[in-house]
Amino acid sequence: MDSFKNLCNYFFSKSRTHYFFTTIFTLTLIVFFFLFSACSDGGPASPPAISSTSLPSRRRSPSDELTPLPPPAFLSGARLASQSYTACSTTITIPAEKTAEEKFDSCDIFDGSWVIDEGSKPVYEPGSCPFVDDSFDCFKNGRPDSDYLKLKWKPHACKIPRFDGVKMLKLLKGKRMVFVGDSLNRNMWESLVCAMRESLSDKTKVFEVSGLRQFRSQGFYSFIFKDFNCSIDFVKSPFLVQEWKFLDKAGTRRETLRLDMMEGSYNKYYDADVIVFNTGHWWTHQKTFQGKYYFQEGNHVYNKLAVADAYKKALKTWAQWVDENIDSSKTSVFFRGYSASHFKGGQWNSGGSCDGETKPITNETQLSPYPWMMRALESVLMKMKTPVFYLNITKMTDYRKDGHPSIFRRSSSNIKNRVFQDCSHWCLPGVPDSWNELLYAILVQSQNQKLSSFVH
Repeated sequence: MDSFKNLCNYFFSKSRTHYFFTTIFTLTLIVFFFLFSACSDGGPASPPAISSTSLPSRRRSPSDELTPLPPPAFLSGARLASQSYTACSTTITIPAEKTAEEKFDSCDIFDGSWVIDEGSKPVYEPGSCPFVDDSFDCFKNGRPDSDYLKLKWKPHACKIPRFDGVKMLKLLKGKRMVFVGDSLNRNMWESLVCAMRESLSDKTKVFEVSGLRQFRSQGFYSFIFKDFNCSIDFVKSPFLVQEWKFLDKAGTRRETLRLDMMEGSYNKYYDADVIVFNTGHWWTHQKTFQGKYYFQEGNHVYNKLAVADAYKKALKTWAQWVDENIDSSKTSVFFRGYSASHFKGGQWNSGGSCDGETKPITNETQLSPYPWMMRALESVLMKMKTPVFYLNITKMTDYRKDGHPSIFRRSSSNIKNRVFQDCSHWCLPGVPDSWNELLYAILVQSQNQKLSSFVH
C-alpha cells in the first residue's frame, strides 16, 4: 500500500503533473493532425491531376454569349517511336448531359488520326464558295482526285461534335472574331467563312465589307453575317511583330524585323471577342533564317542572331502585349500552332514538290520531328497571365501530305504559274475545315460550361 501511495504522489505532484498532461496534449494534437489530413483528401496526399477543370475559372455573366476559356492545361505527351515528336496537349470537357454527338470526356482533341468517312460530305462543296482564294481552290484549278475530302479527324479518346454552322453563328451572335497572322491563318479564315455561309439558306446575307475579292495582297478583310450581327475578319501580320527599315552607314535603306514591337495593325483587333493568332512559316524564309543584319531591338541591329532566338523574342513581345492590352473578361485568345509542309526534293523555290500525293501518312514513325518553333511557343504560353487556348494542330497536319494544292495552285490553263508547287497551304475544302471543327468544339464547350454554371 505504501508503494502505491508513493507512485501516486510521484505522478500527481505539481511539477510532474504539468509535464505529464503537456505530453498527452501534444501527442493528441499530432494524431488529430494526421487523421484530419487523410480524411480531407480522401486518402494519402498525392500530386493533383492537371486538367482544364482544375484551373481557376472566372465569374460568368448570364448576358454573355461567349465565355472566355480557362487557361490551357499543358500535359506532357508520350514520345513517339523512333522520333522526338513530343508535344504539349490540351484537354477539353463537355458536360455529359448534352446530346450524344456532344458527349465526350476530358481528352486531348489534338491526339488522334485521320479516318475515312464515306457517308459525310465536306462542310461546303468543292468550288461552291465564292470566297475561297484562287490559290486554295484545288477543284477549280483542275485537281482530279477527291479522296482527300473524305478524311475526318478523330481524336483517340473522345468524340467531338460535328461542325454546325448555324450553331456557330448563334455562339458568335453580336460578336467579332479575328484571325491574325500569315497566309495559313488566311487559309483557316476562308474555310470558316465558307463553312458558316454554307449553313445559311439565304447566302446573300453574307457580304465582304471592302467589296474586294483578292485576299493575297490586302492586309485586312471582314465578312459580315448580317442576320447574326457578327463579323469574321482577317488581319495580315505574318510575324506578329513589326517589319521595319533603317539607314545603314552607307545611307542604304535595309529591311529589318523589330522583335520588340508589335505589328501596327493591333488597333484593328485588340478589342475583338475572339482572336486566333499564328506565326511560323515566314520565319523559315532565307533572309529570316540567315539572321544577318535582319533582326532589330530598339536602335540595335544584330550582326547575327539565330532565328530560334529571334522567334522567341518576338513571341515574348506578343505575349507581353496580350497580357497588357487584352481584356480577358471580354476576349477569348487562341494561338494556332505550326502547320506542317511536305516539300520533297527542295523547298518551294528550289524544285520542292508534293504533286501526286493522294493518301495521308499512316505510320507515325514517318512523321517529322516536332518543330522547334512549337517548343518555343509552348514555353512562352505557359508563362502568360492571360488565358490562351493552344490549337496544337502540328501533328494532325503532318499526316496530310495529300492535302496541299501542289501544282493546282493556279488554273490548269495557266502553265507558267504552275512552276512553283504549293506544299505549305491547303486545298479548300480540306484540312483547315478540321481545324475549325476543333475550334467549334472548344467554343461549344465554353458555352456549355457557362450554362452548367447557371444550373448548379
